Formats: sequence, structure tokens, C-alpha cells
Amino acid sequence: MRFYLSGCSNWHLGFSRLNSAKSRIKSYFQLGSDHGKLLTTNHMESSWTRTYATMPEKIPEDDPISNMLVDSFGRHHTYLRISLTERCNLRCQYCMPAEGVELTPGSKVMSQNEIVRLASLFVHSGVNKIRLTGGEPSIRKDIEEICSQLSNLRGLKTLAMTTNGLTLARKLPKLKECGLNLLNISLDTLVPAKFEFMTRRKGHERVMESIYTAVDLGYNPVKVNCVVMRGFNDDEICDFVELTKEKPINVRFIEFMPFDGNVWNVKKLVSYAEMLDIVGKRYTGIKRIQDHPTETAKNFTVEGHQGTVSFITSMTDHFCSGCNRLRLLADGNLKVCLFGPSEVSLRDPIREGADDNELRQIIGAAVKRKKGSHAGMFDIAKTPNRPMIHIGG
Repeated sequence: MRFYLSGCSNWHLGFSRLNSAKSRIKSYFQLGSDHGKLLTTNHMESSWTRTYATMPEKIPEDDPISNMLVDSFGRHHTYLRISLTERCNLRCQYCMPAEGVELTPGSKVMSQNEIVRLASLFVHSGVNKIRLTGGEPSIRKDIEEICSQLSNLRGLKTLAMTTNGLTLARKLPKLKECGLNLLNISLDTLVPAKFEFMTRRKGHERVMESIYTAVDLGYNPVKVNCVVMRGFNDDEICDFVELTKEKPINVRFIEFMPFDGNVWNVKKLVSYAEMLDIVGKRYTGIKRIQDHPTETAKNFTVEGHQGTVSFITSMTDHFCSGCNRLRLLADGNLKVCLFGPSEVSLRDPIREGADDNELRQIIGAAVKRKKGSHAGMFDIAKTPNRPMIHIGG
């Protein structure tokens, strides 16, 4: 471990700076009063010397993943989701409380330079996929510049974005030029009136236009995310499957998940098994695809369809053992698990002058504390967490 030690003749200066750096890093792991339980100073005090002791002895030489991104269960984290903003032009009921949420002030949201610096650090350490989320990422004014800079990072294979599609159609040609090569568009109903009820806004036809624009621009597949809720859109499951018949669309049915303020109720949950049964009764030629170990979805082909159908089963059949994802929130907090309350700031150390080595220490310690799996759905519902609008889709 090397901080500022520049030579034996300056060992005392280096040691002083080392202690200063350790003190700063420890200060970032404090108990948060607003966003759940962060890493505590006491824990950092006791675990500082164990940070490297808990790492695997050696990563294979042909594996580019640094120890910083390997947790205590041996999971290699190669996928980083970056929320660009907490702001959104929709007010989806499962994402945001009816009364709205208090947003992070603009001065405390990561700047373009901070985003690119952290992304570069992660990519150079082994991350090969970045997904831009929000809020609604496409409303950020510098979205094109961010995409351009990120897509040029050496080692990054995939630059993706999850969007509500409301303003995407007119922006997508330029975003594709800037290196955006994978797209997820959120749409929970094919009925305009239900869309307006769920999102508290108009715009269904614009989302559909964005889906078809993405297809025309050559995105393959165009992923459509659909959160299924009993009594709202569970009667549209097969209608969504029909979207995959003539176009390279991957419809992804997502189990309804609990977050602060979205009034989650198990009675609203339509399980993966039930959804699959509905699809199987209508389509006899449905076949499971062999999924990658880190895949979050269970993927299926449908006989005669150009596209595919997937199910994201976070509640009834979690996929934690293969999890390779980390989340960087718009306010610069690193979140190692979607359903875990623990967060640690990377924005604050950057603004206080931390160098890359210090940032790696903070990231590595957070990754090492990632649990083997998240809690069951009833425990998740009772665990303090942020609204989805804060976390990022």
C-alpha cells in the first residue's frame, strides 16, 4: 500500500501524509442519519488492517479485475450503474411517493468531471459495462458529452442507458454517435390512460415512438422494462409479448420491488412463476435460453418471434450469488447492493483532494462488506432504504 512515500529521506513527511490520508478515508465511513447505515468509523478503525487480508490471495493473471472489485465471496464486479440525476419528467407510482421527494441540491450532484474520473477509475480496475440511469438520464444537459467521454474509456465494452423514453426519440441518433450501444426503455402499460395514471403524466405515444426509433437505428435488442403489478397491468403480459413478434425487442417483466414511499404490498406482487405460467398457456413454443452466470434475468425465446422475453425475479428467486453490479448514485454515494442501506460517499473525498489510491481504498472496503445476498422480500420491505428515484433505475 503506497500513499505519498517518495523516498527514505522524507519518510517522516510520508508517514504524516499517510496518517492524514487514513484519517480522511475513515471520516467518509461514518454513520449516516439520512440514508441508512453507512460504514462506521469504529468499523473502519478495526477493519483497516484487515482490508487486504480479506481479499483473495491472487486474481488469475489473465483476469483484469483488480482486488478492489472482488468481494469476500469472490464475486468480480464488472458492471457499474451510474445515476446521472435524481430529476425525472415522470412521477411513476412505484418509483416516487405521491407527495414527491426532496432532491439533492445541484451543487451536491456529481459533476461531469467527477463522473468521468470515477468511471475511469472503475474501468481501469476491471469494469467493462456502465449503465447510465436516473431519475431520467436523458434530461441531463451534458448527457451527450458524458456518453462520448465514457465510450472512449479503454476497456469499456458496453455503454448502456435505462430511460423512460419520453424525450429519447429526438436525442437517440446523437447519443448513438456518442457511443451509447445498449438501451433499456421503461414502459409498464400499452394503454395510454393507464400510462397517465401510473406515471401521473401524459406521453405514452412518445415512449412508443422511442422504442420504434431505437429499433430503426439498429439497437438489437431494444430492451423494454415492465414492472408487473397485480390489478394494474398483469392483464397485459401477453400483449407485451406480442411486441417481440415482428421486432428485435426484449420485453423484461420485473417483479414489483419495495422501496421507500412506493407503498409496496405483497398482494401487488405477481411472481415469476405466475407470469411464466400466463405466457406458457398462450405461447406453446417458449424455450429457456442459457444465461450467463451474472445475468439478472431469466431469458426465453418464443417460437416464431424475432424478439425475446425475460423475467427479473428479485423477490421470489434472487440472483445474488452471481451479482457483479455496483451503483454510483447521483450524489456520489457508492451503493454495493440495491436493497442494502449501506452507502459511502466518493464525491466528498474527491472534493477534499483524495487521490486515486485513497478512492480505491474506500471502494475496496465497501465492496468487501457486501453481503452474500439481500434479505427476503418481507424484510426488505421493513428495511430503511431510499426511494428508487434517489437510487437510480
